[in-house]
Amino acid sequence: MSVRTQSSEEPAEAVHRAGFACFVGRPNAGKSTLTNALVGQKVAITANQPQTTRHTVRGIVHRPDAQLILVDTPGLHKPRTLLGERLNDIVRTTWAEVDVIGFCLPANEKLGPGDRFIAKELASIKKTPKIAIVTKTDLVDSKTLAEQLIAIDQLGKELGFEWAEIVPVSAVGDKQVGLLADLIVPLLPEGPALYPEGDLTDEPEQVMIAELIREAALEGVRDELPHSIAVVVEEMLPREDRPADKPLLDIHAFVYIERPSQKGIIIGPKGKRLKEVGIKSRKQIEALLGTPVFLDLHVKVAKDWQRDPRQLRKLGF
Repeated sequence: MSVRTQSSEEPAEAVHRAGFACFVGRPNAGKSTLTNALVGQKVAITANQPQTTRHTVRGIVHRPDAQLILVDTPGLHKPRTLLGERLNDIVRTTWAEVDVIGFCLPANEKLGPGDRFIAKELASIKKTPKIAIVTKTDLVDSKTLAEQLIAIDQLGKELGFEWAEIVPVSAVGDKQVGLLADLIVPLLPEGPALYPEGDLTDEPEQVMIAELIREAALEGVRDELPHSIAVVVEEMLPREDRPADKPLLDIHAFVYIERPSQKGIIIGPKGKRLKEVGIKSRKQIEALLGTPVFLDLHVKVAKDWQRDPRQLRKLGF
C-alpha cells in the first residue's frame, strides 16, 4: 500500500495535461469542501447536512502544467424517490465519462455499508483510475488515521482493484490539498486547456445563485426540511436609471417547498428567518458577481415536487 504524503518535488515534464476528475462518496463526505479548497473559491455549495449538491458543479483548477476540471456529483445513495433515482443516474453517467475518480472517505467515520455500496459500484468501472481521498484528517489522531488508511487499502483488495493513490487530506486545514492535485494531474490525458484562464466554473450564474440561496435557506432548518427546498432564479436584470459607476442587479427568486406547513418554518416569525436568508445569500452573490445586488425572495409551495416528474423538470432536475 502506498499512502502519499508531501515529498520533495519531482522534476516536472514539460507536457500540458487537461481532463476531468470527479469526487464521489457518501453524502457529507467532504466532496464540495474539497472542490472549493482546490479551486480556491466557493463554487460548490457546502452545508452540514447530506444531499445538498444537486447539480454537477464543475470547479476548474488552473496550473501552469495542467487544467483540472472537477465534476461534483451528488452523493450516491439508495434512492427512495424519483429525485433520488435521477441523482444516482447522474452519478453513474459522470463516472463513466471522467479521467479520474476520487473516492472521499471521512477519516473520522469507520467504513460502513454506504462506503461499500459505492466501492462495489466503482469496482465495476474498470478503466478509470481511482484515488482514495481520506478527508477531514484534522478531526482524528494519527492512530485512527492509520487504521482508516489500512481499512481503505483492504477494501480495494476485497473488491479486486488497486487504488491508484491513497491520500489523506484536510480541506479545512489546507493540508495536502496541493499534493492531491499533484497526484491527479499525471493521470489526466495530455492536451491543451479546455476552458479560458479566468473561468472557475462552467455553471450558469443563475444556477450558482440559486444554490447560494438554497444553502442559506437550509441553515438552521436542516432537521426539519433537509431535502424539501428548491430554489429557482426567475430573472436577473440590471436596474434601469442607474449611473454606470453605481450599477445594481435585481434578482427575483422563488424558494419552493413541498407543503404549506413548511412555509412558516422558512419565513420565520414576522419574516425574520427569510430576511436573514436574503442578507446572507446576497453577500455571497455579490462576492460571486462582483456587483451590488437587490435580492427579492418569495416562498412558494410546489406540492410533493420530489416525486413529480413534471415539477422536477420545471425545477431543473
